[in-house]
Amino acid sequence: MGTEIERKFLVTENSWRSLAAGVKYRQGYLNSAKERTVRVRTIDDKGFLTIKGITTGASRAEYEYEIPVGDADALLDNLCEKPLIEKNRYKIDFEGFVWEVDEFFGENQGLIVAEVELESEDQAFEKPGWIGEEVTGDPKYFNSNLINNPYLKW
Repeated sequence: MGTEIERKFLVTENSWRSLAAGVKYRQGYLNSAKERTVRVRTIDDKGFLTIKGITTGASRAEYEYEIPVGDADALLDNLCEKPLIEKNRYKIDFEGFVWEVDEFFGENQGLIVAEVELESEDQAFEKPGWIGEEVTGDPKYFNSNLINNPYLKW
């Protein structure tokens, strides 16, 4: 079983933009229940199916499998809950950690969050200057909840 431990923060300004190129992500959910999510995602020319368990603190079970990109596109277009999540992801190295900055589009235009994956929930790390408020435990920032309650409706 895989375990994902990550902390999520709002991004406060734009100095991060010069640090990495963005990669387009398109994702949707076959199931967005808080107890378990089943996500389909395309990244460039690859497709993925991801199953995640309920979040406890900053941790949750996670299983991810590569699937044919054609299958992922068909699932996104025909079976996933709408609206889909559209975003660019920027991977930025800072003080020994990779920060993933997600800039959302479509129904979530204007939302920018950053996540850092950790080896344990109490692992220490330095925050870049463009990191603001922590939103790890706030469910409204979960990608799976941005479908039913998109950022533009807040």
